[in-house]
Amino acid sequence: MPLGITIFLKEYVGIVLINKIEIVIKTAINLGLYVIIDWHTHEAELYESEAVQFFTEMAEEYGTYDNVLYEIYNEPIRQSWSQIKSYANAVIAGIRSKDPDNMVIVGSPTWSQDVDIASNDPINDTNTAYTLHFYAGTHSQSLRNKAITAMNNGIALFATEWGSVNADGNGNTNQAETNVWMEFFKDNGISHANWAISDKSEGASSVQSGTGVQGLQNNQLTATGTFIKNIIKNWSDDDTGNPPGGGT
Repeated sequence: MPLGITIFLKEYVGIVLINKIEIVIKTAINLGLYVIIDWHTHEAELYESEAVQFFTEMAEEYGTYDNVLYEIYNEPIRQSWSQIKSYANAVIAGIRSKDPDNMVIVGSPTWSQDVDIASNDPINDTNTAYTLHFYAGTHSQSLRNKAITAMNNGIALFATEWGSVNADGNGNTNQAETNVWMEFFKDNGISHANWAISDKSEGASSVQSGTGVQGLQNNQLTATGTFIKNIIKNWSDDDTGNPPGGGT
């Protein structure tokens, strides 16, 4: 499983946040990590012009690094696929004007679950994947069936957000269902990123509440965090997990 960092963006990105974002991107590049630059909103189509400008600038600055990925719409909620696709085409055009080949990841309707719907009318781009989100306490085989339909229709999936608890971020870790999902990812070559390296007081958090970065450094993990850490440590497939062209 490739290691990486996802940068979550709110609906407005000011210069101060841009500076912070670029520090993280450059660090990830130097360390040889994948980094996903993520427009993290439920209403991205309302900010299309801002998104086009931002991602075009990011593509111009970092598009030569193969380990930089663009997630241009993390999680639509009530939007139709036609609305999402129209927005995506505009943003992708901006990216491709500066970066012809790095991966673009596009959200799908209904909290990025309806990948089957997206697969019936895919985006015309040579390296676009579609976001699939799941939470093991809530989502099981019916969502995997959607993913199977999408892959059978020829599109690539990337689970840029998944959790071992309930969809609201709470509840206990559902280890059995999470393990089913992990095997599904392995069997189908689906890359993924767990939610969340956080000390927030909720079931999805990997770090004990209130301990911050030191809690992560000192291995002060929640039960969820310990479980997720074991998944990462014991992951085994034919890939080394290192991004092409990354640092050492």
